[in-house]
Amino acid sequence: MGIVDEIQIFTTRLTTPDNKLIIIPNSKLMGDNITNFSANDTRRVDFKFGVSYADDIKKVKEVLNRIVAEDKRVLKDPAPMVAVGELGDSSVNFVVRVWVVKADYWDVFFDTMEKVKLTFDAEGISIPFPQRDIHLYQEK
Repeated sequence: MGIVDEIQIFTTRLTTPDNKLIIIPNSKLMGDNITNFSANDTRRVDFKFGVSYADDIKKVKEVLNRIVAEDKRVLKDPAPMVAVGELGDSSVNFVVRVWVVKADYWDVFFDTMEKVKLTFDAEGISIPFPQRDIHLYQEK
């Protein structure tokens, strides 16, 4: 992933977000898919948040909707989505999808992750970690 600096006859040069130079043979580019993250004006930011089965999922959904609504960088159209996406092994997993202007993508991503953790803590919503129960039996 990077910004195209130069397209030469045999190679294309990219600079990565952490300032590494990548030189890719054009033959490889011609036979593979290319994903352009900056071609459109907007991007969707996808989140997955797991909460305990003991938590009130209606409250969790309200909290996540409130966090999204309070961020002025989140676009109203298309509308944000907050939904239960999975009943996992150790958690109820919520999917949150919001649309933003492409320049705001990473700021919204990192700010929302922090805001969710702080708000879940304040609201008494727990983020569980994977657990395994082990049962020991002693034979007689």
